Amino acid sequence: MTEQVAAVSFFMKTISNPLLLALAAVGLCLTSCETLDNRISEHQDIFNSLPPRDQALVRQGQIRSGMSMNAVWLAWGSPSAKTSGEMRGRPTESWVYVENRSAPYGSAYYPYYGYGPGFSGGFGGVGFVHRHHHGHSFVFFGDPFYDPFYYSYIAPTISIPYKTVTFSNGRVMSFQYLVPPNR
Repeated sequence: MTEQVAAVSFFMKTISNPLLLALAAVGLCLTSCETLDNRISEHQDIFNSLPPRDQALVRQGQIRSGMSMNAVWLAWGSPSAKTSGEMRGRPTESWVYVENRSAPYGSAYYPYYGYGPGFSGGFGGVGFVHRHHHGHSFVFFGDPFYDPFYYSYIAPTISIPYKTVTFSNGRVMSFQYLVPPNR
């Protein structure tokens, strides 16, 4: 019987603590994620103060010109960045919403990709360089642009703005849906 108690005790100490920690982290992420439904249910007073037309738009995650900042926040959530400016002599505030995407291989984010045979980030190809001033020349094998610290198996993440909204006097003056590159 003491061996069984020792085995259960070992399991509880070594396996259950990391498992409980992982489950707690997942639960925290799921409950703290900002979603449209969460914003509406947690801020029912703001939602109820909106006109019926705006309530219907907010439920669909849409906005319109003239809508209040609170209604936009309910519909779109918190912006990634806020900027101030001026339009037609009036102070403005713009909200920028950003999505994080992985940079595709062969794009501008991988400038050494696609220079031809041997110039694709691996070893291959032959090059010959002759210097006129000193009369020296050398031959290289492999990719002259190869940098083992530049290339990664994990594509870099880039932030791309995908929508903006500009307010004047607390009301939507204009908004845009931006088309990200490579879509």
